[in-house]
Amino acid sequence: MSATIELAQTGKRDHLKSFEVIYQKKWRDEKLFETAAPSPEELRGLSKSEIRDKFPKWMGCFPFPYMNGSLHLGHAFSISKIEFAAGYERMLGKRVLFPHGFHVTGMPIKAAADKIVRELELFGQDLENFEEVQRRLEAEAEEQERQRELQAAEPQGAGAPADKVKGKKGKLAAKSTGLTYQFQIMESIGVPRSDIKKFADPLYWLTYFPPIAVQDHNAFGSRIDWRRQFMTTPANPYFDSFVRWQINKLHDLGKIKFGKRYTIYSPKDGQPCMDHDRSEGEALGPQEYTGIKMEVVDWAPAAKEQIEKAAGGRKVYLVAATLRPETMYGQTNCFVGKDLWYGLFHISETEAYVCTRRAARNMAFQGVTDKPGEVEQLTEIIGHKLIGTKIKAPFSQYPEVYVLPMDNVLATKGTGVVTSVPSDSPDDWATYADLRKKPEFYKLDPSWLKNDPVPVLSTPAYGEMTAETLIKEYKIQSQKDVKQLAEAKDKAYKEGFNNGTMSVGEFKGLSVQDAKPKVKQAMIEQGLAFAYAEPEGLIVSRSSDECVVALMDQWYLDYGEPKWRAETERLLEKMELYSTETRNGFEGVLAWLNKWACARTYGLGSILPWDPTFLVESLSDSTIYMAYYTVAQLLHEDSIDGSKPGPLGILPDQMTDEVWDYIMSNGPWPSQAPLPKEKADALKHEFEYFYPFDIRSSGKDLIPNHLTFCLYNHVAIFDEDKWPRSMRTNGHLLLNGEKMSKSKGNSLTLKESVEKFGADATRLSLADAGDGVDDANFDELATSAIIRRVFTLLEWCEIPIHDLVFQQEIDDLINQTQTHYKNMHYKDAVKFGFYELQSARDWYREVTANIGMHIDLVQYWVRVAALVITPIAPHFAEHIWLTILKEPKSIQLALWPTPKEAPSTGYAELSLVKMLSKAKGKKGGNADTLFDPKKPKAVRVYVASTFPDWQNVCVQAVQDSYDEEKDKVDDVKKGLIKDKKAMPFVQIPDILNAMLPYLKKTLNLEDAEVLTVDEARAKEGEPGFSKALIDVSEPGAPAFEYRNV
Repeated sequence: MSATIELAQTGKRDHLKSFEVIYQKKWRDEKLFETAAPSPEELRGLSKSEIRDKFPKWMGCFPFPYMNGSLHLGHAFSISKIEFAAGYERMLGKRVLFPHGFHVTGMPIKAAADKIVRELELFGQDLENFEEVQRRLEAEAEEQERQRELQAAEPQGAGAPADKVKGKKGKLAAKSTGLTYQFQIMESIGVPRSDIKKFADPLYWLTYFPPIAVQDHNAFGSRIDWRRQFMTTPANPYFDSFVRWQINKLHDLGKIKFGKRYTIYSPKDGQPCMDHDRSEGEALGPQEYTGIKMEVVDWAPAAKEQIEKAAGGRKVYLVAATLRPETMYGQTNCFVGKDLWYGLFHISETEAYVCTRRAARNMAFQGVTDKPGEVEQLTEIIGHKLIGTKIKAPFSQYPEVYVLPMDNVLATKGTGVVTSVPSDSPDDWATYADLRKKPEFYKLDPSWLKNDPVPVLSTPAYGEMTAETLIKEYKIQSQKDVKQLAEAKDKAYKEGFNNGTMSVGEFKGLSVQDAKPKVKQAMIEQGLAFAYAEPEGLIVSRSSDECVVALMDQWYLDYGEPKWRAETERLLEKMELYSTETRNGFEGVLAWLNKWACARTYGLGSILPWDPTFLVESLSDSTIYMAYYTVAQLLHEDSIDGSKPGPLGILPDQMTDEVWDYIMSNGPWPSQAPLPKEKADALKHEFEYFYPFDIRSSGKDLIPNHLTFCLYNHVAIFDEDKWPRSMRTNGHLLLNGEKMSKSKGNSLTLKESVEKFGADATRLSLADAGDGVDDANFDELATSAIIRRVFTLLEWCEIPIHDLVFQQEIDDLINQTQTHYKNMHYKDAVKFGFYELQSARDWYREVTANIGMHIDLVQYWVRVAALVITPIAPHFAEHIWLTILKEPKSIQLALWPTPKEAPSTGYAELSLVKMLSKAKGKKGGNADTLFDPKKPKAVRVYVASTFPDWQNVCVQAVQDSYDEEKDKVDDVKKGLIKDKKAMPFVQIPDILNAMLPYLKKTLNLEDAEVLTVDEARAKEGEPGFSKALIDVSEPGAPAFEYRNV
């Protein structure tokens, strides 16, 4: 079991944390992160481009977190991308706006509050009866499971398993060791049991968690302008008016429509269940099937009495769900899972269906039954009792077929009843072949297996018996070859759909693509089938309800409409997305996303303006709220719920649709305005300056919904100059190399990490965790090591030492670090601006140990070290800036460092000095002479002036590949130059003789000399000249050897 580490020593951490608190308070007191647009007077007469040049701005944001708990380290990881960027952009002299709001719309809070209500009713107002009631519930669940097992065991039918059905622990009992109940979840995040009853009121959540998030951010050192904070829903009437305007505008533009369509639905909540309403199954949608009605002709003996008695004279059908109605001509049999439970369900007074309860529950909300929303089960039966039942197979070449067993039937997909078309389905072929080979083993009557596979379509790749061909190609031996069957099935279905032609039936000769809808419609018209849909996978609502697909009238956003989609794709094309994976993700979503239900009847949210029975759902009120940040501080300064009007004195009811339209969409000023125009102009001034946002950062899991919705809505509502400029996405954050899990003890909240490691160590570790879309890793051991490194750095900065000549490397690291900040590569920014910068210091301190280091350059290094890490670790940087460097103002006001003029020592010199100094302390030398680094020493440097033949080929390759117009070498043509051993050879040769005085002084040498390889070879055999070293010298990569003198 994975668990977080314990810190053995905390003295260094506590020292660092002691001044983090001091500087955080200083930043708040000085209001360093509160920003505003330049005044109208400052901007008067300037064009938009002139404003951007003279008063550059930067606005960054991330999806506001949902307030049903504390911020965890995964939140912090996504937030850190904006936080670090904000710190860097401030250092470029820009007006930086980093705002933060709180999402409370939708199901999660209301559903959790309702769970608390039910648990208080069940266990008592103080949960005092929990243990007693829980024991009773577990006993009842186990007894129900035992009764079911007894029913399944007798009598045994055809195809029944040879051994006795094994008992299984009841679901409720199995879960009892985890966080089954909402009150347990609340306790796990630090809520005392005595306070849990307060959370039965959903509005209490809105006042409890946001202040905790603010405290956690402040302890982290976030550069947030908290005057702009707000919460969603009518809990903040100002923001509520903004959502009303947005929704009305989309409706007026024809982007919101009404109609009957399939949607994911929670029967328990009585409304659609969209992505953020789910505890499981985000991004899954409805999957449409054809329900095939297979009328029972004669029941298997094991099922006959039970089913006929329960059916009460109704006609009974086994119902299968298929994605391929065009293949029904080839049915040879029907499959069921012998260990699955099936129900006989009332459909009407004349019909009943056999299928899984899950499927019947979906049908109940799709107009299939005469009792909408009700599931009436007449009886329940285990699958093996159905084997041997004779049924009618619609459209099949065999009018009557038998029910047979199949190992791989799932209760979680389809109806649990599977039509069998062996000619086209590899799964069906493999299973049917197994049964035909060993009917006695499976307790089957051979006459049930007499139907041979029938060709239904032909393809260029596999002919008329697709399944048989693929079974041979993949060398599949039985239905147990699950992996190969899955691959073969995928190939068969793709080839059939894309290139198949019908071989039989009314639509013979048509392509499969054309025939599919025609066959489906024909079956429905003849009463042999019906339209059926179910979720693509398991979807569970926040109220712990397994969701279904419902066919219902609803308000929906018409995402996917061709013109709207084309404009959104045009926006995407011009945006900076920072990675190919992110762009591919957006393009993929735009290709399939369509109609999104935007209203619900349960939960928290703004009222749908034209239909007050509905609320705006949580992913539809959070698509353009970033624009609201630009004016929030003027509407309700430092007031999350809008209870404190801002400096303009505007009231919520004065913010009408017309006023919002004037501010954000260049609409006309209303003739009957509810507020003075100059107040609206003040809001418009802030919006025009800061918008659009320059970057939005998020987890990649929000591409299929929130981020793509954001693009669609900006295109619909705003002018093009207000469209988003960039978005970046990241993967999930692992903790110590594993997925975070409370149950495994492997989890950290933001607060816990800051308390454990301090703010800067946490920030540095988050930056070092990774920047791509793959999952990143927060390593606690590495974070602990960072504490020691930061502490050592502070100590070193306080020591006055002299004579250091590493300015050029400092400047080079300044430039390299800035490049990585610009590209939002924070792992590399930490590598060069923190680790490499300290390595440079350590190296120079070592090589100048005997002569000391120059105080001015030491101070320059200290200044640079503080500045380049400020975006990521501002606390210890502030400590260096104010306490050690004695600067009068906060480092948050400082600009990015500008490299000094290059010192006299060149880059080649420094490179050579590095090579020589790394070797000067090592014992040994040539084969004949041992070198003692503690004794007086000298060095010889061997420089190659001619090249071996293979290197001459490299030179010619470079010359041949050089493009004079582009002034570069074509990498595609270089060929041999890609050989690793050839790369050093193409560097520019150095003139080393002029360096001898510098080398002697820098490396404390008695003597230093430079010889060409030819000169050295002439002295071969003399003491101190090693042939092996001389021979490895190459132009641009001299060899060298030390000797004692």
